[in-house]
Amino acid sequence: MNERNIRLELMYDGTAYHGFQRQKNGLTIQECIENAIKKLTGEESVLYGCGRTDAGVHAENYTANFRSFCRIPCENLPAALNTALPEDIRVFSACDAPAEFHSRYGAVEKTYAYRIFTGRVQNVFMRNYSWFFPSEPDLDDMRRAAAYFLGEHDFKAFMSSGSPRKSTVRKITDLKVVKDGDLFEIEVSANGFLYNMVRIIAGTLMYVGCRRIRPDDIPKIIESGKRENAGVTAPPQGLRLKKVLY
Repeated sequence: MNERNIRLELMYDGTAYHGFQRQKNGLTIQECIENAIKKLTGEESVLYGCGRTDAGVHAENYTANFRSFCRIPCENLPAALNTALPEDIRVFSACDAPAEFHSRYGAVEKTYAYRIFTGRVQNVFMRNYSWFFPSEPDLDDMRRAAAYFLGEHDFKAFMSSGSPRKSTVRKITDLKVVKDGDLFEIEVSANGFLYNMVRIIAGTLMYVGCRRIRPDDIPKIIESGKRENAGVTAPPQGLRLKKVLY
């Protein structure tokens, strides 16, 4: 049988994991799924993910692919893999992809969402899925600031150190801030993201909402290219990958 390139769509709660990519010092999503593939097929396969997620970050629609000679029909793969996976990782779709498909390099746009819970008392059911910020920010100011991020810019000021890139220019196609009771959500789509870029944007918008940064300061912060001019890096548990476009 010819080698297959199998594309998976999955979701995971990242609370118990050290991110997606294999690490020497902790359990990761990639390791769990590769172990499940080996248990199912007997093969040592490498799972290619659509991007890295940090420890504690979640995904509701994550794309990955691996190569295999297994004969299991794609319609049966999700259920088979899920029997070998922990309950906080679930594969919900599988298909045979073209040989050249790569889940990371083929992506043209990703959408992340970041949640902030602003109630006076932390909601225990939200503690692993939101940033607890017991003060309500100004929604209108956050929205005004968000508009300045749209378009193609050098986002060096919104990147944590430790991840060198050939270029720090990215194009944000959509950025919106919505409110539902005590819950704020920042959703951002772009052709790519720098290390911690979404979390720094979220932290910066919260600084705007608390009047530590003015909305019209955003263009100057972007132009400066200096990380210290932007807001705090928001904690990981509020972040989740929503979708990837190919």
